[in-house]
Amino acid sequence: MRRRDFTLGLGAMTLAACATGRAARKDDLLLFAYFTTGKAGEADGLKLAVSEDGFTFRTLVGGRSLLVPTVGEKKLLRDPFLFHDGRVYHLLWTTAWEGVTIGHATSRDLIHWSAQQAIPVMADVPGTRNCWAPEAIHDPRTGRTEIFWSSTVSGRFTETAGASESGYNHRLWHISTTDFVSFSAAKPLYDPGFSVIDGSFARGPDDALYLIVKDETVEPQRKYLQVAKADSPTGPFGPLSKPFSPAWVEGPMATRIGDALVCYYDVYKEGRWGAAMTRDMAVWDDVSDRLTMPAGARHGSLLRVPRSLVAAIG
Repeated sequence: MRRRDFTLGLGAMTLAACATGRAARKDDLLLFAYFTTGKAGEADGLKLAVSEDGFTFRTLVGGRSLLVPTVGEKKLLRDPFLFHDGRVYHLLWTTAWEGVTIGHATSRDLIHWSAQQAIPVMADVPGTRNCWAPEAIHDPRTGRTEIFWSSTVSGRFTETAGASESGYNHRLWHISTTDFVSFSAAKPLYDPGFSVIDGSFARGPDDALYLIVKDETVEPQRKYLQVAKADSPTGPFGPLSKPFSPAWVEGPMATRIGDALVCYYDVYKEGRWGAAMTRDMAVWDDVSDRLTMPAGARHGSLLRVPRSLVAAIG
């Protein structure tokens, strides 16, 4: 795999175990990183909320932004994805509706942040229209971090051209890194045969790895979530399940609660959140009525963090 070097000005920072994360502890809290379309619109920045039980979330610092975006084609912050590499927290985000970059910054306390970087993940892929909803996962086979997102590339996957609004036709793409300075070349990660966005990995109740995706096909209307078993972060991937969410949802994020996996999703046309729970990855129960989410919260991510960290944020 060809590798290219992006000069990102991160100095001597090394992330040998990037995205391995810290071991969860019994008294950890569930942190929700999200964005809103407030006074500054999609440039309002990173918001945080926290939950004791995984269903009722309260905002931190009065709902104020903890990171205001300054990089990328439009300097937006959508779809924040927060993870820990064993040393520091990393944030990835969508910087623009159309473009070839994703945002990245690091922090030790989620209050003070490194210089922001716009990583040009699709700069070498002609015809790229967008880079949406980046996430990351550690690949234990290679010791590298896989960063993945959704892109439409003109002239690619022509069998479903124009399957989504505005002529979009997305697939999941990925790069890998060990240090967030040098990256492999972008390649397709997942092509299920339809326009797909918002990929997110989760460990099921059986501890197997699963990829949750949204079918972005608008005609015939789909816009729902499905899940496929993954042998690794780069596949191969098993067959997709039947839809486990209603139509017109996005932004899946999942966590284990007890012996179940709960997948939350943004019911964006109705301005609310929904959730589904499973204990076997086959039967899903709607638990949306148990949720209390921050007002205006949009597509985000979940991470278990120490209580001391939350107390310091306020």
